[in-house]
Amino acid sequence: FFITGDLGRIDDDGYVSIVGRDKDMIISGGYNIYPKEIELLIDDQPGVLESAVIGVPHPDFGEAVLGIVVAKPSANPEPDQILRNISTSLARFKQPRALIFVRELPRNTMGKVQKNLLRKEYENYAQ
Repeated sequence: FFITGDLGRIDDDGYVSIVGRDKDMIISGGYNIYPKEIELLIDDQPGVLESAVIGVPHPDFGEAVLGIVVAKPSANPEPDQILRNISTSLARFKQPRALIFVRELPRNTMGKVQKNLLRKEYENYAQ
């Protein structure tokens, strides 16, 4: 075996599903939060092209959940509506404190979203 940094889950039938990366996991108030679960819900919302969910420092909870969203061209999704829509599918501690809209997500040469750059850019957001 070798360490990949991937986090997985084994279901009742013995199938393994990758749920995220260890370094991307958010710990808020003692709860482990997997960003991929939240990103999938945000990405399904009307007018959303893609999203990234990160943890930002929070004085009381350790980290707070923050969603970074790219809207589809010519779309104007409402952050409050997206948050209301996804709230029915997420436990309260997993719900983003806010959504920030950007033109594009930072990517490396392989096309992967660089969440480390997002965490650095928004490190003072929740404080």
